[in-house]
Amino acid sequence: MAYKKVKRMSLFMRINHWVVAICMVAAIATGLYIGHPYYQTLIADLAVDKYVMAWNRWIHFMAAIIFDVSSIVVAYLYFFSRFEKAYKKLIPNGENIKEFGDVLVNLMTLNRVKKFDSTHADSFNAVFFFIFHLMLLWMLLTGLQLYVHAFPHGESSIGAWWPTMLHLATDWTVWITGGTYMDVRISHHNTMYWIIAWVMFHIYYQVWRTLFWQEGDINIVVGGSKFVKEDKEKSN
Repeated sequence: MAYKKVKRMSLFMRINHWVVAICMVAAIATGLYIGHPYYQTLIADLAVDKYVMAWNRWIHFMAAIIFDVSSIVVAYLYFFSRFEKAYKKLIPNGENIKEFGDVLVNLMTLNRVKKFDSTHADSFNAVFFFIFHLMLLWMLLTGLQLYVHAFPHGESSIGAWWPTMLHLATDWTVWITGGTYMDVRISHHNTMYWIIAWVMFHIYYQVWRTLFWQEGDINIVVGGSKFVKEDKEKSN
């Protein structure tokens, strides 16, 4: 049976995807060290002389900034992408709710029941990625709340406006997590594990779809395209 190539991701979006993946590995590795400096004893010289914590914090901060820029880009593409405007799949109308349920049933029945079009992005994946970006937003806010305490006197190298703005934007995370600075730290740390769980399921599901649907879904983030049966494409 003939297959038709369907474009799903631009080159820019694929690069963005892999940059985010690399930054996530960097942020997790450095974040774990910041929370518990587990490898400084493996360094011959004193850690303080090698600026081990400083380098880890710098890499963590840079990775977070790239995350933030990427999220802004993705938010823009949710509405203005040339390929798929993901926001349409997030609208809780009857069609999207039904499709979400159909995709979930398809996953739980190991592809024995498939009552939706898998040519383009579905509402299940759209909601799944929306949750991911909500977690990234929470990590940004709690991370900046932890960061702003590096300016105990309310001053920074670029002026008092920077820590003031950070306090205004993130101080609410303290009382919403329990009322103490440590509660923010714990929430930031725990959210990291939810993101790791998200990534594990994301990788599993992409491999799962590639094997069960046989449409080359895993190629989307590599070559930008997937392949659907000709008769299926004509019927939609």
